[in-house]
Amino acid sequence: QVQLVESGGGLVQAGDSLRLSCAASGRTFNSYTMGWFRQAPGKEREFVAAISWNGGRTYYADSVKGRFTISRDNAKNTVYFQMNSLKPEDTAVYYCAAARVLAQVTTRYGYDYWGQGTQVTVSS
Repeated sequence: QVQLVESGGGLVQAGDSLRLSCAASGRTFNSYTMGWFRQAPGKEREFVAAISWNGGRTYYADSVKGRFTISRDNAKNTVYFQMNSLKPEDTAVYYCAAARVLAQVTTRYGYDYWGQGTQVTVSS
């Protein structure tokens, strides 16, 4: 069992940056693929980024490539999400997720555990 707790969300202006963190419990954190998803009001939850167990592979949605960076520190059981050049359309609840296997990482069905989410609001 893995428990995930996100933090770092908030209200910022367009062009600003935020760094989200996701702290995981459990001794097997370093074996999980980790992902970030987001869900805006009235929309489905969508994939944003993922990182393999050792950080060797990263995946991004086209909408955030070049602006957002996912990373992890297995010694701290934490995955990070650096978001730069934020846009109003990035406004959403951001969720951290963990997957036992590196498969279907760009879909929500590939993940086994989810955090409660953290709100990111970008004003224009």
